[in-house]
Amino acid sequence: MTSDGPPPRTAEMEPDELLEPDTATSSSPPAGRLAAASPDADSAAGAETRDVDATPGLSVKLDQLRAFYGEAEAVKGVDLEFRANEVTAIIGPSGCGKSTLVRCINRMHEEIPGAHAEGSVLLDDLNVYAGSVDVVAVRRAIGMVFQKPNPFPTMSIFDNVASGLRLSSRRRGERSKAAMGAKVESALRGAGLWEEVSERLTEAGAGLSGGQQQRLCIARSLAVDPEVILMDEPCSALDPIATLKIEELIAELKRRVTIVIVTHNMQQAARVADRTAFMLDGRLVEVGPTQDIFTKPSDARTEEYVTGKFG
Repeated sequence: MTSDGPPPRTAEMEPDELLEPDTATSSSPPAGRLAAASPDADSAAGAETRDVDATPGLSVKLDQLRAFYGEAEAVKGVDLEFRANEVTAIIGPSGCGKSTLVRCINRMHEEIPGAHAEGSVLLDDLNVYAGSVDVVAVRRAIGMVFQKPNPFPTMSIFDNVASGLRLSSRRRGERSKAAMGAKVESALRGAGLWEEVSERLTEAGAGLSGGQQQRLCIARSLAVDPEVILMDEPCSALDPIATLKIEELIAELKRRVTIVIVTHNMQQAARVADRTAFMLDGRLVEVGPTQDIFTKPSDARTEEYVTGKFG
């Protein structure tokens, strides 16, 4: 399946280039720390290492979100809340604005030439589009996993996971070999990949299978403790076994992060999502508990879509 709108660029990047907005790396400054900080800022709070098993996610609320490619409006005044520590699936036919909407959440949409967004995106109570907000911090706090796995091809498995840590660590102690190794192991365990790669950390990440590469990309985001993870059709290029592993991982991850997943797979949405939102022609048709959306939707268009009458 194809994503809505232009696909994100996947480039071969070296560590110094990883602040480009199309990386899947994210870090986790709480919402209060998304404001731009001075370059020499070095607070104790910024150096905290949190227990990932006890970390709550943050809610995300869209208020009259509109997204444009030049003059063409792809997302048309969407109001939608993604609840903390829940999985919300976004479904709808190709071209309805699903992928564009999720790219607006971490401000990646604006990196496309001629594209811009209007309205507000609230990470808890902070509008990530406010002028005082650090865009790089937004993209670290809100990680993204793309349709096609995109490990950095010139990097080892270890360095793929450590890349975001090296960029976001402000204190020398955080860059120590022991601290870095512990964070990488924790992230790989969180992504369900450690047992498969623990003896191969120096091998190229691009040498893993498709499903393993996708979990490596998830580990790369987890390493820097995101608050939210956006997944744009993360299983569309994977076989059923790899898909099952990703879905099991999503169920585990929602205990500590908020997850938004775009999917064309109705069965997948039914399996993994707490709530499901249906979009059509750039607008939100309805949102509700997943079971209700699939068994007793309130809008006839939703029923026609989930029963396969169009799409």
